Amino acid sequence: MGKKRKHVETEAVPAEPPVVPERPKRTLLGWKDKSEVEKVNDKETDSTVFRNKEKVLVTCSRRINYRYRHLMLNIVSLLPHCKKDSKVESKATKGSTLNELVELKSCSSCLFFECRKHQDLYLWMAKCPNGPSVKFLVNAVHTMEELKLTGNHLKGSRPILTFSNNFDKDAHWKLLKEMIIQIFGVPKEHRKSKPYHDHVFVFSIVDGHIWFRNYQISDKVPREDKVPRGNVAGEMTLIEVGPRFCLNPIKIFAGSFGGPTLYENPYFISPNQIRALDKKKKAGKFAKKVKAKTRRKMHELSNPLEPDEFADMWKE
Repeated sequence: MGKKRKHVETEAVPAEPPVVPERPKRTLLGWKDKSEVEKVNDKETDSTVFRNKEKVLVTCSRRINYRYRHLMLNIVSLLPHCKKDSKVESKATKGSTLNELVELKSCSSCLFFECRKHQDLYLWMAKCPNGPSVKFLVNAVHTMEELKLTGNHLKGSRPILTFSNNFDKDAHWKLLKEMIIQIFGVPKEHRKSKPYHDHVFVFSIVDGHIWFRNYQISDKVPREDKVPRGNVAGEMTLIEVGPRFCLNPIKIFAGSFGGPTLYENPYFISPNQIRALDKKKKAGKFAKKVKAKTRRKMHELSNPLEPDEFADMWKE
């Protein structure tokens, strides 16, 4: 009888997983093939493409009023590319302190709300660290909570900036327009922004002041009528959202928070001067009363009454 063959265990070879093609990247405009994306990226790296990396530091001074603090928070909510920092002491050395803060936060611009005497609000708008910078007096402040308007837009969306024709007349208005565009314009493809344009920032010059308004872009289509997807409604309307404020330019400096003066507003009157004039008017009313009393006494002394014959008749 023949010998049995020895049983040799065969090692199991692992099967290779099936090759699945990589799914293309999905974007807002549809599907993108990876090869096409790589080609576009190679073209962008080859050519020098400008990328806006603007970041704005928003802070305020100590002892700020609650209404002005709410205005600052409203502006922070409107600018997704801004960074908020703690309060800064309003002293003569605030310029160097703010420049250091801007550098630490890796920002390129700064909005500093400076409150004085718990009633006057000044806004510093500066490009750091080389300037220029502008100092404004803020008037006619109305916050979002105070107005309670019906407008409402997406938080973090990119605004459309519109300016009146007056900004192209003088050199200082052109400079202010460029600074506002760089600070209030949200960079494209910012990580905290959304790729939509559903509201408008309006800057208009009236009587030498810059008036700010924020409007929502809305369709004039009632809720019952549904617009088919892909079609754009013909008529658009603007609904105000807020906040509202007015900027009165005081000085434009060549440096950041100081330096040589490039422009000075000749029509600016400080609020301290206005309050002093009001006090003088009120003091003038009191002075008129005192003068009238002394005039009456002098008149009585110069024109005494004749003695009356029957004055002491009933005393007995």
